[in-house]
Amino acid sequence: MAGETKVRLERVSVKYETLSGETEALHDISLAVRDGEFVSIVGPSGCGKSTLLSVVAGLVKPTTGRTFIDDMEVKAASRKIGYMFQQDHLFEWRTILNNVLLGPEIQGKDTPETRRRVSGLLDKYGLGAFKYHYPRHLSGGMRQRAALIRTMAVDPEIFLLDEPFSALDYQTRLTLEGEVHQILRQAGKTVILVTHDISEAISLSDRVIVLSKRPGTVKNDHSIRLSGEKLTPFTAREAPEFNHYFNLIWEELDVRV
Repeated sequence: MAGETKVRLERVSVKYETLSGETEALHDISLAVRDGEFVSIVGPSGCGKSTLLSVVAGLVKPTTGRTFIDDMEVKAASRKIGYMFQQDHLFEWRTILNNVLLGPEIQGKDTPETRRRVSGLLDKYGLGAFKYHYPRHLSGGMRQRAALIRTMAVDPEIFLLDEPFSALDYQTRLTLEGEVHQILRQAGKTVILVTHDISEAISLSDRVIVLSKRPGTVKNDHSIRLSGEKLTPFTAREAPEFNHYFNLIWEELDVRV
């Protein structure tokens, strides 16, 4: 069960200066994510979903409003945050082990103990035989799994996932969704996922937050309750409530063409 509030945004707005003038990406966003909760953010293209993640990570400073992690205001990038992107960003000249060790290396924590722990993660999640291979030898799904383990290597408390499955084929995507969901659930991590995929959001999450068109505001916040025991992201799609949530969120997205 999710615990106390881990992440909190209070009336956050973000405006960018562009050549054509001022653009507001987010407007008056207030939301909270509890410790150990898995929350997805969906919304139309350009509504500020990725900007919201950058605010939580401390990479973008709000124009107005404040962001908190564990009741401490975010002023800069936090080591409590792990960020996983759509592209795996593995360095082709480094082995998988050395790619995964990049974070500890930057933080000055590349110790024998860290190497043992990271090597154990690679073994546990099916990449042990590829530790000394290079990224070009791995499939797309394996590369994303390596990127996840690289994020886990610095042991963050909060994972920010910015459409990490969108570049994969459908079968690989479903498989990796299940793996990532299981890994992060077992580790008790707090997760905020940005996705365009409504099915993905519903099947993975405790809550789905719907943003409006730009400037993004919180349009709705759905608690997801699906019937069944030990649901996986794949079997969750067969739950009787699934279509209800899908249709509701689809209507709220207002993506008419």
